Amino acid sequence: MIDWFHWANLAGVAVCAISGTLMAYQKRMDGFGVIVLASATAIGGGTLRDMMLDVPVFWIADTDYLYTTLIAAFIPIIWLRVSPRFPYHYLLIADAFGLALFNVVGIEKALANDTGIAVAIAMGTITGVFGGLLRDVICREVPLVLHGELYATTCIVGGVVYGLAAYFGFATQWCGIAALSTTVCFRLGAMRWHWEMPVFNREH
Repeated sequence: MIDWFHWANLAGVAVCAISGTLMAYQKRMDGFGVIVLASATAIGGGTLRDMMLDVPVFWIADTDYLYTTLIAAFIPIIWLRVSPRFPYHYLLIADAFGLALFNVVGIEKALANDTGIAVAIAMGTITGVFGGLLRDVICREVPLVLHGELYATTCIVGGVVYGLAAYFGFATQWCGIAALSTTVCFRLGAMRWHWEMPVFNREH
């Protein structure tokens, strides 16, 4: 379990740090702005989750996450200095996996701290989306989580699948795999077929 948390968190942090760095590139930020945006995207969701669960903040307890953020932030910097094009399409796919990883890690960390499944689903969703929301707010963009294709909803669906799998007695690792697969598939499907949940009539 400890290895799963560690490596899943590191993978999610790396992907989100790259996402934040690319946003900083688009906004023409300086070096400090790059680090701030990469860090906010990578560790913002987990930080809020740990504060709400009243447990030690993960990147303070283990500085591997800070080092991973810094190293991952340099990947697109070096790439864009060599080539003017960055494979954004592949980044979106990786972001879907990062979202799913953070979702499962958030759910399992909440359950490990004796919360109910409803709270665990909320913690998973917060872990997955809050960093990106913070990134977009800093950049004065309408947060991706609040418009466009399904984003936070995919975390909720994945969390429900996790809860159902746990209810029927599946082992923790299988619950995590089921939630991870569901979140990734729904997010990729939303990107491919533009699934949305409109509330207001766009014609008005």
